[in-house]
This record gives sequence, structure tokens and C-alpha cells, in this order.
Amino acid sequence: MRVALITRATLHKVPGGDTVQIEQTAGHLRQMGAQVDIIPSSSRINYSQYDLFHFFNIIRPADLLDHTKKCVKPYVVTPILVDYSEYDRHHRKGISGFILRRFSPSANEYIKTIGRWLMGKDQLVSKSYLLKGQQQSIRQVLAKASWLLPNSLAEYHDLKTKFGTNTPYTIVPNGIDTSLFTPNPFVSRDPHLVICVARIEGIKNQLHLIRALNNTEFTLILIGSTAPNQHNYYTECRKLAAENIAFQHHLPHAALLQYYQKATTHVLPSWFETCGLSSLEAAATGCAVVISDRGYARDYFGQDAFYCDPDDPASILDAIRKAAVNKNDGQLSKRITAAYTWEKAAAITLDVYQKILSH
Repeated sequence: MRVALITRATLHKVPGGDTVQIEQTAGHLRQMGAQVDIIPSSSRINYSQYDLFHFFNIIRPADLLDHTKKCVKPYVVTPILVDYSEYDRHHRKGISGFILRRFSPSANEYIKTIGRWLMGKDQLVSKSYLLKGQQQSIRQVLAKASWLLPNSLAEYHDLKTKFGTNTPYTIVPNGIDTSLFTPNPFVSRDPHLVICVARIEGIKNQLHLIRALNNTEFTLILIGSTAPNQHNYYTECRKLAAENIAFQHHLPHAALLQYYQKATTHVLPSWFETCGLSSLEAAATGCAVVISDRGYARDYFGQDAFYCDPDDPASILDAIRKAAVNKNDGQLSKRITAAYTWEKAAAITLDVYQKILSH
């Protein structure tokens, strides 16, 4: 079995949660005997040499449209459905904020795609996207897919509601690297240490997190590089931060471990999260987790996390204070380690591949 994983062209230039998801899935699929190639959507592809195609990021349909037309073999889609609409309409600043407040969510994604292309920051792989638009393009990609692999049931329900898809699906939850992210009972946790592992960008909402924790009893370490086009946001964060707020540039996963093991609380107050891989990693390592109440994280954490309103710094602070004094019995760590691993994700994915090819 030879499979092509088709990804956004900036997968490694601008790494994110999907970068980890795709690389980990590909690695474990290879261990299970599948031949897997990770191919940027902007690349020329010899379609005939693959048995199956696997597309990622449905909110970037301009990356996918032409490939879905040219590949005569079946394909599956991992949607990674992200909703930027609340942030775009109410919290994005500058010229882009002025423009995006005036249009629908799908129109905004269309504008962003065209903007990245015109500014030379991304390629427009499918020119047909110009006429079809965001909504119709997504519907077309979903309609022709053999199978969908959403990361949660809540995500699938949103796909069905927004795009009317009836394509068969299997839930493939995100995971963690169990060889790395485990608790260390020999490291003492600092009850006042709070960390946030995420790119510095508006959608991750570090600005409200800083407002919540400025001059409090907590030390906050923000770990992550600045996202492209978000340097003004980073500068605003630095200017607002009090002395109890520290910034740490992006760290490789192995280096993150010491922070996860030392901190008592990990917080991700994003305007939207499909899951939050850093929240999963932190929870597996033994941190209490504070998560935005927007998105699909409840499908993973249920009642074992502390939820906050990302639009309210007081709500963020209240959730962090509750998390910091919560007695951690280790059950969340055990549940994450048992249920959400990249090995399991790859095994489910391979089973879907085999099911499709057998028919």
C-alpha cells in the first residue's frame, strides 16, 4: 500500500499542530508497513504511483481542489476544521480586522486565501477556487471523498451542519508521543508556575492571558515562536506583560518536557481549538489544564479540565486559580495516555485505508 499525504505547502515553514499530527501519523503508518509520502500541495505529483490519497486541512480547499480532480484513486480527508470567525470579527486588528469584520466566515477565508497568494506568501494551487469560492470548494472536496477522518465527533457534527456532508466517517483523535510525555514523580511542581505552549498569535489569545495574570501570584511562561504577520501582536504582548510574565522561543518537544513536569498548570485560552496538542501533552505529563470553552476540546477532556471564556480575563484567572489548587490524582494523565496516542491514531487510519482499498 502506497499513500500520499497531501498537506499545506507551509507545513514545515510555519509549523503548527497539523505538522505534528501529519508527521506522527506518517511515522507510525510506516512502522505498520505502509509506504507513506508527505507531499506539499504545491508539488507536482505522479498520481499513478499511489493507491490512496489523504488530504488535510479542509479550510484550505484551494490547496486540494486540483488534486482531487487529477487523482483517479480514492481519497480520504482529515478536515482539521478551525473556526476563526469570532476572532476575525471581534478581535483582529489593523486593516485585515477592518475588512474581515464586514464579511461572512467563508468569505473571510476566501479573502485570506487570495491575500496570501497576491502577497506571495502562499501559492494558489487550484485556480478554479477563484470562481467556486470557499463554501462550494469545501463541499466539492467533501462530496468526492471516500471517507472523512475528523479528530472528534463535535468536529464531524460541525462539518455536517455547515457543509451538509453525508460522506462516511471515522473519528481519529489526536494523540501524544507516549515515549516522551509521562509524569516524573521525582520533580517537584511549582504551584505558582503556569505555562502556555503555543505560537504567539491572536487566535491563541496570549494577550488576554497576560491581562489575566499580570501582577498576580503566578509566574507565566509563554513558550512559542511568533506566527507570520503577527509581530505587532507579539510586540503588544511584550509591552503589556508585567515582570511575572516571561517569554521563551519555540522549543523542540524533548525540551518542552521539563516545563510540563515543573509547572502545575498549562493554559490555552484560544478563540478556537480543535483539540490543543499542547494541552494533551501537558495533561499526559501531569499538569492541570485550563482550556478555552470554544472548539472541540471537551470531546477529549470532558470534566477533567478547567474551562474559561477566552473573551474574559477574569474567567481565565478564575480557571487557573481553580486548577492550581486542584488535587491531581493522576487519572487524567492515565486516561490521556491510554486513549490518545499517535500509535492508536495511525492504527485507526490504516484500518480505514484497508477498508477502502478492499472495496
